[in-house]
Amino acid sequence: MIVSEALTLMSHQKSSARPRRAVFLDKDGTLVEDVPYNIDPEKLRLMPGAVEGLQCLQRAGYILVVVSNQAGVARGYFSEAKLRTLGRHLRRMLKDAGVPIAGFYYCPHDSEGVIATYRQDCNCRKPAPGLLLKASRELSLDLPSSWLIGDILDDIEAGRRAGCRTVLLHNGHETQWLDGPKRHPHYLAADLAEAAWQILEADADCGKSARPVSSSPG
Repeated sequence: MIVSEALTLMSHQKSSARPRRAVFLDKDGTLVEDVPYNIDPEKLRLMPGAVEGLQCLQRAGYILVVVSNQAGVARGYFSEAKLRTLGRHLRRMLKDAGVPIAGFYYCPHDSEGVIATYRQDCNCRKPAPGLLLKASRELSLDLPSSWLIGDILDDIEAGRRAGCRTVLLHNGHETQWLDGPKRHPHYLAADLAEAAWQILEADADCGKSARPVSSSPG
């Protein structure tokens, strides 16, 4: 496997401070509506419960980081420049809602891509954990105290391989349900608002009851 760095759309200063806990967020289908290969900022819509959930997590002190597979770059559907523009628009949307995003990390690779530069196996395309590992180094994040929220089991596997706890949004986006030892979410939630309460309860920060799961739902 070719080891490839994940790419960030933000400038970070490495910190010597004690590692912090984070919530990693999948983008399409978790944070924003899943419009396949969308690069138009005008079509960017936050998922139901996103603002409420992220505000709750931000107030509780979690660092919020987006981690996203973006194979459309390798497949020639759009450029990294277009993706960066979309990322800046997303950050502005969330900032306007009072939710700062500490980092936007994406994987542009695809082993069957048509753009030679990006046609490769890598360690950053989920279910590999590379995006989370890079973010943890750059942002001084403590992975065992951190979480990942995603809408498919590849997200869950990436989170668990990085050493995080995980929440699966059980919203119908996972259709294959391929089983594996690291593909069982710790918790299920209907949307980001419920996922936030699951996380806060699990970390003993609020009193809403969480629903742990021992296996992936079918």
